[in-house]
Amino acid sequence: MKIKCINNVPAPRSLVRVFSDTVKRSAHKLVALLSVAGMLTAPIALGQETQINPADDEKPKEVVTHSPTQDSEAEFKQPSVDRIQNQPAVLADTQRLASPKSTADWLARLSEVIETRNFQVSFVQSRADGDTMPYLWRHAVMPNGIKMEQLNLQNGPGRELIRVGDVVSVFEPDVSPYSLKSEHINGPIPSTLLHHPERLKQGYEFVSVGRARVAGRPAQQIRIVSRDNNRFSYQLWLDEDTGMLLKLNMLDLQGGLLEQIQVTSLQMTEQPNPYFERINQASLPKPLVLSKRHRREHNWDVTFLPTGMKEVKQETRRLAQTGQIVEYKMFSDGLVDVSVYVQPAADALGSDLVLRNDLSTFLTLTDGKAQVTVVGEIPLQTANAIATSLTSKTTETP
Repeated sequence: MKIKCINNVPAPRSLVRVFSDTVKRSAHKLVALLSVAGMLTAPIALGQETQINPADDEKPKEVVTHSPTQDSEAEFKQPSVDRIQNQPAVLADTQRLASPKSTADWLARLSEVIETRNFQVSFVQSRADGDTMPYLWRHAVMPNGIKMEQLNLQNGPGRELIRVGDVVSVFEPDVSPYSLKSEHINGPIPSTLLHHPERLKQGYEFVSVGRARVAGRPAQQIRIVSRDNNRFSYQLWLDEDTGMLLKLNMLDLQGGLLEQIQVTSLQMTEQPNPYFERINQASLPKPLVLSKRHRREHNWDVTFLPTGMKEVKQETRRLAQTGQIVEYKMFSDGLVDVSVYVQPAADALGSDLVLRNDLSTFLTLTDGKAQVTVVGEIPLQTANAIATSLTSKTTETP
């Protein structure tokens, strides 16, 4: 029997209908249902291409609270830094830091810069499918010690996040503004890498590649490699003068480029950006008070997970459109989140299927009494290994 392949990876024998119109319709239905239930933390592009509107290529405008701005897109293959500026006092301060001698030292320096410096960064997130998203990122330590941060998506209708201390306010189209308690903004660059890189050591190995040049700047290159080859790997370039991130690549198992984050402009200043003084903090939405849900233990588990990946969330929800009960767990290693959904086979939303774009895997299997769905930015083999490791928990008799 001939086994079909997806991206040169053998697909499970039961998943023979891949990317057909029928499967796409089923997948969109399943994604929609899970999205309505609030279970998918990020949208999955099901084989669709994103078009960039040339009309969006405008000069960035100043933003005070929640008006999204627009910026020009950058090339995926050859982005360049148009300026990296440091006030003399700031540059002297960064140079006084002990010269990093190991990858741990370099990452610790990155964390210090992110936490303690005033900066403004423009960067472009690009994917192999041509999707390009420019961002503006600002951080400030105010005279009263409060840390403030802004992340603004500058294409299309835009999306803006503003952090004041430990409260992040979110402004996006067609959604009422809201705030959540969080010490970090959750953006395209993994917050664990920026703030707590030491937490990644269980699942990843950090390898120093040595000096390199990024857009004319001397940089230190570091590889971040999965310890078990069950996840994608990364390349990281840090500016030698400031310690700031200049470029981050995500690579597939064959070393092909999946996603790139490229800094195009970097300014580090002694004083906070005046933008933050103009924010009317009283006008920001109050933080949502999340009700504490009774934790209902699920009678299932997965026996296979990539090294360093741990359960971070467990919930039971009812799908709004169908009324069906779905149990799900989220697992994370600090760089990658994987969601696993389980429901009775009798309530299955569709037949077995697998969908892949360059980054994400969406896999659904029905085996015996349960249907399991795995969603995440992981290789197909890893998603299949997680799905097929589903087991029932045994209750011990006293």
